[in-house]
Amino acid sequence: MARVKRGVVSHARHKKVLEQAKGFSGRRKNTIRTAKAAVDRAGQYAYRDRRTNKRNFRALWIQRINAAARQEGFTYSQFMHGLSKAGIELDRKVLAAIAMDGTGFADIAAKVRDALK
Repeated sequence: MARVKRGVVSHARHKKVLEQAKGFSGRRKNTIRTAKAAVDRAGQYAYRDRRTNKRNFRALWIQRINAAARQEGFTYSQFMHGLSKAGIELDRKVLAAIAMDGTGFADIAAKVRDALK
């Protein structure tokens, strides 16, 4: 039976891990053993923080909408309730962008005010 040599396969696998570890500091960038652990951990952090990022952006959008709504004389919850009563279906991301722009938010607030009467 022929002898199986895996030098090419393992070299390719190691190369792939070391490419993923590019930019890491110390031995983590060039020693396969530490690089493998560092890349695994980096993947876990990336997975976790993709979800955290969604939470953080939602909180930021709510803060921006709340600030703009209070300038118009509403609390955030009153404003969102008025939006649903007025039949305005804008998500928080778009509302926050409009609130930062400033001009169109007053028009939306007027429609909300009419819907809440």
